Amino acid sequence: MSVRLARLLCVLLFGVCLTTSAFARSTATHTKGGTLIWRGDVVTAHGVVDDMARAWQRAGHGRIELQPFNTASGIDAVVSGRADLAGSARGSDGSAEDAQLKFIPVAWDGLVIVTNAANPVRSLTLKQVHDIYYGLIHNWKQVGGRNAPIDVYAVASPGDGVEFSLRKLLFGRGNQPVAAPRLYLNTHQLEAGVQLNPNGMGAATLSDIRGNRKLKALAINGIAPTVANIADGSYPLYTPLYLVLNPRSPKAAKIEDFIEFVQSASGRAALRRNAVLPFQDGRALVRMDSARRSRILAEVGAQPSRIARTPAISAPGATYAAGAAMAPTSPHTLAARRALERRQARERAVAAAASQPARLNRVRGDVAGVTVSSLAHARGEATTVNAARASGRDFHQVSAEAYQGHPSSSAKTYKVARGDTLFSIARRHAVKVAQLRDWNHLRNNEVKLGQLLRVSRD
Repeated sequence: MSVRLARLLCVLLFGVCLTTSAFARSTATHTKGGTLIWRGDVVTAHGVVDDMARAWQRAGHGRIELQPFNTASGIDAVVSGRADLAGSARGSDGSAEDAQLKFIPVAWDGLVIVTNAANPVRSLTLKQVHDIYYGLIHNWKQVGGRNAPIDVYAVASPGDGVEFSLRKLLFGRGNQPVAAPRLYLNTHQLEAGVQLNPNGMGAATLSDIRGNRKLKALAINGIAPTVANIADGSYPLYTPLYLVLNPRSPKAAKIEDFIEFVQSASGRAALRRNAVLPFQDGRALVRMDSARRSRILAEVGAQPSRIARTPAISAPGATYAAGAAMAPTSPHTLAARRALERRQARERAVAAAASQPARLNRVRGDVAGVTVSSLAHARGEATTVNAARASGRDFHQVSAEAYQGHPSSSAKTYKVARGDTLFSIARRHAVKVAQLRDWNHLRNNEVKLGQLLRVSRD
């Protein structure tokens, strides 16, 4: 090889190296600048974002990095800037955190009640679903199935999209606690639990269980959950799926481009392939939404929440995990933990006060089986004692048997322990919740720590 040719070859190789290095830097810069991070609930990932991200990348727009987990983790990440987009099966819950964000509905999906495929039950009424979650129905035999307990599963995070949307429809408030002692990190783990338990039941979405032969989606009021039945509004349990963004994000323009892509003709075609209804195809559902919600609440006997953020209402057997299994420092988790700690402190205070001798004045109510040394202005039915107001010389030395009967009665009694509910007490003593309410003159299903209940007829 001549010297001249060798030099020419060296120059050529050096130029190629420079070009390759420049191209690599350019590609890396383009990839970094064109990448959007999406985090959110697994059902929105499965129904909306998975296929959409691949189509977006094939069209040359850049890459979508998917981090599916649950709704709360996605919203937290968008607020903190650790993600550009979140996915949610619910709209804003009215919190200060959600108020910072923009919720854009892109699709409709069915909320489905799933059971193990071997479960013989095929359909439930809205009222039955409500009563199961509220702890009033606890055996499959009560809804036409086998004589076996209904093991209700739920996602631990109070702000989970599927759980929040379903409870908003059934109870008028998305933060309604339910009788679901089995809690999971997200909907996929819940589904896996139901697959293994012939008595299991939980909430998922139509798109997320598509093709899963180990799960059965129950009809509601005899109407099967299908895309067609969601589109015409005949299947009553459905919800929008949202993409959530921070309008102040430095990538706001790129995020808006992706959302426009989702709403384009090709984007809508990708949604239909995943058994979800494009939001634009369900405009009629928006118009009928208010009437639908009112009709459901009327059927189950619930009332809508009057404000966006309503304190959670106790239900028989209701439970939320303290320090819930979502992002451990999430404001939702911390707020739930603080609320639980405050409730436990109140219960301890009530129990301590109940153990002290009380003096009562002007007791009203129906006094049944109460031993007193003197009584003034007493009428009606005295069923509970408020120790904070127990004062006065006219009423003292009350035996702690109010409304449970005289101590000499043969009726069995039970002292409410921590974690007890009227539902669990009824099951323990093989009686009905309605009987406990009747025997103890209770107006609702709430019981207090240390309360003495009559648990038998005689």
